[in-house]
Amino acid sequence: MRERRMRGSRGQPPGRGAVLPEPGMKTEAACGAAAGVYPVDVLDDDPDAHRKAALACYASLGEGAGASSEVFCLPTGEQVKLEASSVYFCTVHRDEPQHKILVLVNPQDTKTVVAVYIKESWWSTEDAIRTSDPAREGLMKVQSFGERIVLFILNVIIFGRLERNLDDDDMFFLPHSVKEQAKIMWRHGAAVGFYTTKMKGSLCGSGTGVCYLLPVFDTVFVRRKHRRQGLGTAMLRDFCETFPDDEALGVSYPMSPAMYQVCRQFLLVCPEERGRLWEVKPPGAWGQRINIWLKVQLQPRLPDWQHTQEIPRRRTSAVMRGLLGMTDPDSLPLETAASRKCRQKPGLDTCTS
Repeated sequence: MRERRMRGSRGQPPGRGAVLPEPGMKTEAACGAAAGVYPVDVLDDDPDAHRKAALACYASLGEGAGASSEVFCLPTGEQVKLEASSVYFCTVHRDEPQHKILVLVNPQDTKTVVAVYIKESWWSTEDAIRTSDPAREGLMKVQSFGERIVLFILNVIIFGRLERNLDDDDMFFLPHSVKEQAKIMWRHGAAVGFYTTKMKGSLCGSGTGVCYLLPVFDTVFVRRKHRRQGLGTAMLRDFCETFPDDEALGVSYPMSPAMYQVCRQFLLVCPEERGRLWEVKPPGAWGQRINIWLKVQLQPRLPDWQHTQEIPRRRTSAVMRGLLGMTDPDSLPLETAASRKCRQKPGLDTCTS
């Protein structure tokens, strides 16, 4: 049977990521993207309905057992057949495992997600994080279910699998909680990064009654092609401006070298924040903090600074009096990326087929 070709994202040919369906089959994703309508703009705040639709889609693929000729075109021009062996369920929120999203993987590289199933259609990962709403620009608080999915795609799919070296023991983030305080950076109609916050008084973990003693800048990510443009610094500035009355603010330990450079650059241009920005371990007691500007100043004497856990409070107070007003050495290149290391290995072990 001859397949009918459809135009892909924003009127692009199928090589950009489109579904080539059987005659008469629905093609909302291809048509919606071409018309400039994307899931985050139209998805209802109904996770249960989304889950049921995904389960129905998966069941239909299993029942089809190869009868369907529907395929998804990769940017390389390769075609991935939509069949049960190439789709997986991924948990969207680590604390609510019933909320899942159906993803399509490249059968030649099963760690690479090429599309997600949203609103009864398959969308390329790039289209799934776009918006047609001009009001979505800059940092915006995550509130809707659609925005939670965008956060998940940025965190788990794009950062966790597409834009980090999977062969290295690199930093990555587990899925966020369903009530995670987060902001997405929107730029020119697409989500390009995010940061999350642990609020003062919020629980440090589901299995503990210990609460954070200060607001904490927890996870942060900027897409590769948008780095070295000041977005990481802008996120850190937004975090500090969100809590103007707090005497101390935290950044989650351990900071990556890239996050260290973001903090360094920020404190160079915002000296008024040097006394209240600390690298912290939960819950953020004084013995679990080290002043970041102090760390910047001592860095030449601490070659293994990224492994340093703390400096005694008495020593910190004594040194800070002489250092908080010091001029910083020459600026180093700025690169934004992840800030906290998780022990669990990423990959499709967090998903189920």
